[in-house]
Amino acid sequence: MTQSPAAGPARVVVLGGGLAGTLAAAALAPYAGDVLVLEQDGVLPATPAPRPRLPQAAHAHMLWAGGAEAVEALLPGVVDDWLAAGAHRIPIPNGMVSFSPAGWYRRSWAPTHYLISAGRDLLDWVVRRRVQELPRVRIRTGVKVTGLTGDATRVRGVQLTNAEGRRELVGADLVVDATGRGSRSTQWLRDIGGPTVRETVVDAGVRYASRRYRAPEGAERDWPVVHVAADPRADRPGLVATILSVEDGQWHVSLSGTRGGEPSSGDELFEDFARRVRHPLVAELLARAEPISGVTVFARTANRRRYFEQADVPAGFVALGDAATSLNPVYGHGMSVAALGAVALRARAAARAPLSSPAFARGARRAIARSTAAAWSLAVGQDRFYPGCIGAGPTFADRLGARYTHRLVRAATGNGLVVRKLTDVMALRRPARVLAGPAVLLAAALGPRRAPLDGPELTEAERAVLSRPPLRTPQPDTADRGI
Repeated sequence: MTQSPAAGPARVVVLGGGLAGTLAAAALAPYAGDVLVLEQDGVLPATPAPRPRLPQAAHAHMLWAGGAEAVEALLPGVVDDWLAAGAHRIPIPNGMVSFSPAGWYRRSWAPTHYLISAGRDLLDWVVRRRVQELPRVRIRTGVKVTGLTGDATRVRGVQLTNAEGRRELVGADLVVDATGRGSRSTQWLRDIGGPTVRETVVDAGVRYASRRYRAPEGAERDWPVVHVAADPRADRPGLVATILSVEDGQWHVSLSGTRGGEPSSGDELFEDFARRVRHPLVAELLARAEPISGVTVFARTANRRRYFEQADVPAGFVALGDAATSLNPVYGHGMSVAALGAVALRARAAARAPLSSPAFARGARRAIARSTAAAWSLAVGQDRFYPGCIGAGPTFADRLGARYTHRLVRAATGNGLVVRKLTDVMALRRPARVLAGPAVLLAAALGPRRAPLDGPELTEAERAVLSRPPLRTPQPDTADRGI
């Protein structure tokens, strides 16, 4: 069966029914005649359940304030929907126990930001349910897109194989690629005479191991994010441990290591690895919680940027989310970048350029690239320093930037202004250039105003959890450090 682009309002085809795809549909629905989302999974769950084609959902996910506000702008009320479904809204910085490369962050500063913490399946399900209710949006499942149709001047639709194994051509005025890290659109563009799109890869070889725990009694709600970061200056593999509170009174725990320091998939080694990070706080907490799942590993974590905005891409094509820029998940920016890209897409549509016009797609590609710039710089600016990283090593400018960033992080252990500015950037609310303002430069030069902490700042309730007898005893070679 062959369909042609509509003669009236633009027809949009979105490739991928995950978070990026559904947000793209929400962004364009008010300005299109029809939005068709094509998804390879045969069935999209009607509840917060796992999807076969989303293996990274088994790992801890956070949605920083900038990303959450972007989704809220597209789907008003969605944050309340997440919270009603069991997600947590965690205030930042006082809701985070974080051991930075320069020491422990304080929690006594007033909250200025937040993040949403929940299982990825729940976050996606709430958004998908809202998008399915939008007029002019349809989601078609069980179809595999195999290429684009068109030529070097315009993309005119897609080729697909349907659930019965038959080939179809689906016409479109605009195709949005939201197929994630596995996107093949750069090849598909070449297949129709389009350009070679330049690509940069920075791969620190990060491997994730994640597991769910039943939170100890009293720790089911109002529990902070617990994060022990790696130190990229240490010239050894970067090990990271994170606890996030999620729905149903559970902790979602993710451990990660760069090339040469990867965690194992073995259940019995999970907590041993947590003791190898720079501080054993996460391991001590896990010893007092009950594991309720096995360990799941994930290793497709390279930073990859495709410069669609710099190529002479045919009209009628845009890439969004991981299909354009995929990031090391340790920084927690993937979902937020997809949401900010969708907001950029809507802003271009609201500017009244027809969705089918070359000017719209060209401007949208540039706007999406701008929305990812801060997250890309944060990720590759750290990952390039880890041993064995694949891709261009740190330049002189990178090294200067890393030294300045470390001074900022050190200042943030005792300076509230620097905490706010760093969190503005980390939460993707503000561009990285705010870190070069006069007040921030002076604060970096002067250093922290308060003496460094000698351990994590914990509440009485948090210390009470740690004071309980552990449910499991560490192996002798991992029990040599305490809190």
